[in-house]
Amino acid sequence: MRAIALLCSFVVSAASAGDVAMPAGRFAPLFGLDVGQQAFPVPAFKLDVRPVTRADYAAFLAQQPSWARGKAPRTVVDSQYLSGFGKLPPSAPVTQVSYFAARAYCAWKGGRLPTTLEWEYAAAADETRADASRQADFAERILGWYGKPNRPDDLLQPGSPKNVYGVEALHGLVWEWTDDFNALFVSGDNRQDGDKSAQFMCGSGATGSARREDYAAFMRYAMRSSLTPRSTLPRLGFRCAYDVKEAP
Repeated sequence: MRAIALLCSFVVSAASAGDVAMPAGRFAPLFGLDVGQQAFPVPAFKLDVRPVTRADYAAFLAQQPSWARGKAPRTVVDSQYLSGFGKLPPSAPVTQVSYFAARAYCAWKGGRLPTTLEWEYAAAADETRADASRQADFAERILGWYGKPNRPDDLLQPGSPKNVYGVEALHGLVWEWTDDFNALFVSGDNRQDGDKSAQFMCGSGATGSARREDYAAFMRYAMRSSLTPRSTLPRLGFRCAYDVKEAP
């Protein structure tokens, strides 16, 4: 609790960067399209500019102490939940947070976790292009970030620069939870899936995707498929999304 109190004292100086409006559009994710389908519609939504920080999460814990380390039940977090929480500055992204905890935080903020489609839609943009996912230079830059050895001070780096929508650090900082992170293969009855996971393993996953050249996106899908809702990782954080009411 001492670490939480210390972080709370920095909440004003390390305030959230806010959110930006994401326009409606269409996007072809790496996986999930039916034969002959070109893209999915993406309704308008809002998205946090940057991942949730430790100061942001400390404010949540101050009002929701049941989510503090040692108090949150093991049914919703693993043993590493919030380990090392106070060891980095309040402006660093919060990590070691489970899916359940991330959802609770976003609900507390009046939002939700972004869907995988929404996250990938935002993450496909670079500084000048709304969809750079098929561009070799963009894919190589992301793979360069992913290939760097992990060090604790990496969480103090800015991550990828602001894209055309005004969203930052979607790459090069932390992996991020999505609301349907584990929904790629499993339906209400997985016997209906025809063992889709077999198509995702090793080379089959890359060759069966919408963009075979986008290995960086394949790595994200593979990482998500390895998680359970209780999982916490040193480089796994999140940001929140918010519904937008459509005009009549």
